[in-house]
Amino acid sequence: MGNTKKQIGIGAILSYLAIIINIVAGLLYTPWMVDKIGKSEYGLYTLAHSLITLFLVDFGLSAAATRYISKYLAEKNQEKVNNFMGLLYKLYLAIDLLVFVALFIIFLFIEKIYTGLTANEMAQFKVVFIIIGVYSLINLPFISLNGVLTAYEKFIQLKIVDILHKLFTIIFIVIALLMGHGLYALVILTALTGVLTIVAKLVIIRRKTPVRTNFAFYDKKLLKDVFSFSIWTMVALIGQRLVFNITPSILGIVLQPTVATLAIAVFGVVTTIEGYAYTITTAINGMFMPKISRIYTEENAEDKLMPLMVKVGKFQFLLNGLVSVGFFLLGRQFILLWMGEAYIDAYLGILLVIVPSIFYNCLQVANTALIVNKRVKEQAIVTIAYGVINLILSVFLSKQFGVLGACFSIFIAYMIRAIVYHILHKKILKIKIWYFIKHCYLRLLPIIILTLCFGFAINYFISDAGWLIFALKVVLIVVFYGLCTILIGLNKQEIINIKNMIINKLRRK
Repeated sequence: MGNTKKQIGIGAILSYLAIIINIVAGLLYTPWMVDKIGKSEYGLYTLAHSLITLFLVDFGLSAAATRYISKYLAEKNQEKVNNFMGLLYKLYLAIDLLVFVALFIIFLFIEKIYTGLTANEMAQFKVVFIIIGVYSLINLPFISLNGVLTAYEKFIQLKIVDILHKLFTIIFIVIALLMGHGLYALVILTALTGVLTIVAKLVIIRRKTPVRTNFAFYDKKLLKDVFSFSIWTMVALIGQRLVFNITPSILGIVLQPTVATLAIAVFGVVTTIEGYAYTITTAINGMFMPKISRIYTEENAEDKLMPLMVKVGKFQFLLNGLVSVGFFLLGRQFILLWMGEAYIDAYLGILLVIVPSIFYNCLQVANTALIVNKRVKEQAIVTIAYGVINLILSVFLSKQFGVLGACFSIFIAYMIRAIVYHILHKKILKIKIWYFIKHCYLRLLPIIILTLCFGFAINYFISDAGWLIFALKVVLIVVFYGLCTILIGLNKQEIINIKNMIINKLRRK
């Protein structure tokens, strides 16, 4: 138990360290990189990556790996883990072959699909498509490595590898661009560091876990059980692809050649910031799969799940609220300083895609409980539904309003997702959802409202532009938000727990 707490605690710290590095590097690196390779090339990179990711559906096997390995570890049966891994790799290789066929067919008809690209852009796009495609086929069988490390609660090692992956990727690309290389070097080096990361995770699994994959194992009953679990996860993954991954392709198809690549580049900025926001608010989610699995081996699991759900939910709601409020107040100034006037549409686009997450990301403990209970069918139906809604709306809204139309369609789809998941958790997990709403949303909503008022006052009295003034505003808003959280958002027991945690940490030093 002590080692588990240590792994979760240090793993969480490393998660947020990785986030800080990722964001700071992104703020400094992304505009410089776009300036070096050009807006058009950045749009092509975004388009190629999103298109290939659209087809990298692992049939839900990654989620299945985490779920089954956590289950077998709770049963203390290592042999089942080894056998399962052998079966899993065989399934991944079969999927790899299917993905290769799909990407090859797409490549044959690529000129007819993306009529919004110029001849020169099409030539570059084909090369980038091939490089990213080859890397993706190499990477696909190893998607489950994170799930294995998570199931064995090797959070520290996992996060260190992720941090090094990000740092080395940026360092190598910066060196290459300074040497005069362009888009192709960017793509090749991104793929190379990805392969090195795979090797590092394989070494960690070999040395730090008892996993010894039994490639000779085959069990028809287990295969059927895994397939029945993963098929609905696959449907959910397809639904997810019908949001961010498909949008660049829609923009490239429905918009005119003169504006298509710029719109895709702007959406690339939206995706980048949304990714930062998502990472910040969900950095610790995967760490609770083993704990939730253990909860559901005991009696009265629903009652034991609720305190964890409220605790994690409040934490994530506060983070989502801070990110959304902060970007609403300072986002326009940030985009102008960071990327320039050409990307100003990204401000409203980012708001549209991150605000709905306030009411969804805080549900991740309950969402994980659905996976533990093999209720992925319901999740899949919801996901494919909001994915299809987004697809239909995006085609019409993107043609009329460009990148903002695409972002508004995502906003509608995500709001529907949040509402439906609250209903699912109440009906399927028997969670007292109104109790959660009261102790999470209603308890913390005044903090958001007060911070908005405070932020409006700051913007009114401090109107100067520049990074120094921007940083000052960020500090003021974060400090005010933190004070409101302590005075309004936390109850006495939570404040006592934080004080005790700080005192214990100081005593250990």
